[in-house]
Amino acid sequence: MKRGGKIWVRVFPTSRHEKPPETRMGRAGRAGVLVAVVRPGKVLFEIRGSPRPEARQAMDRAAAKLPIKTRFAMRFAEERV
Repeated sequence: MKRGGKIWVRVFPTSRHEKPPETRMGRAGRAGVLVAVVRPGKVLFEIRGSPRPEARQAMDRAAAKLPIKTRFAMRFAEERV
């Protein structure tokens, strides 16, 4: 997008801690994996301030790196005067 718009990430992962067996109480476990629950219909990314073709191309490139099926949706907002 070359600094033409602003991107918001709407999904935030949380970490799962794993404690080794036979560990004392109160000690934090090592960080295991990052997990994010994404249900169908969840908005993953938002773009504002970029022309539609550039936004579409950026979202297609991002979707190619995700292991889930995605689609491009637009919200038509009325312009404020």
